[in-house]
Amino acid sequence: MSSSRCEDEDTYDNLSDAMTRPIRWNVIENNYDQLIKYATAIRVGTASTEAILRRFTRTASHPVYQAMLEVGKAQKTIFVARYLRDRDLQREIQEGLNVVEGWNGANDIIFFGKSGELSTNRRDQQELSVLALHLLQTALVFVNTLMIQDMLADPEWADVLTDEDKRALTPLFWMHIQPYGEVRLNMGSRLQLATPVPQEPEPEPEPAAA
Repeated sequence: MSSSRCEDEDTYDNLSDAMTRPIRWNVIENNYDQLIKYATAIRVGTASTEAILRRFTRTASHPVYQAMLEVGKAQKTIFVARYLRDRDLQREIQEGLNVVEGWNGANDIIFFGKSGELSTNRRDQQELSVLALHLLQTALVFVNTLMIQDMLADPEWADVLTDEDKRALTPLFWMHIQPYGEVRLNMGSRLQLATPVPQEPEPEPEPAAA
């Protein structure tokens, strides 16, 4: 958190676990030029973020890497402080999380093979699985959108749904999907479970005497 701690930390009981220590601004100051150098390299594209992080993660005690961590702590602290005081931001984030959770729930249904996990390290197989998932997602949203449009075009629903109800409509629903196919149960027939016992043929009758 910030270097200027509140004198009475008991005021923030629910944040006590997160308020571990002040941000080490001196580490950022001592490595500021190098931070700007690497940030510029990433911005102009002369170095990738992955390559820079891979270099520093080999030696986590590198002072520039430690300065990056402190900058990250400062940015998170600023965001948390803004989130705690801004109700509109809280609502916006919650709405976004609801959409993401709904999308993940749909993915669990339509991407159910092997528990929805990419069980291979081959890049071509991973790309094929993700492309197949995208195709299923697009088909699901397209079909659901057509269903919603048909419902809204029905005059019976014209005076039922309010503007607020319509704002809550989403094509991310999957209750009508049967990912494992449709099983029809015929209650009028019976399975032949017992093995039939073969019966001996009846002897032919002898011809009558003349």
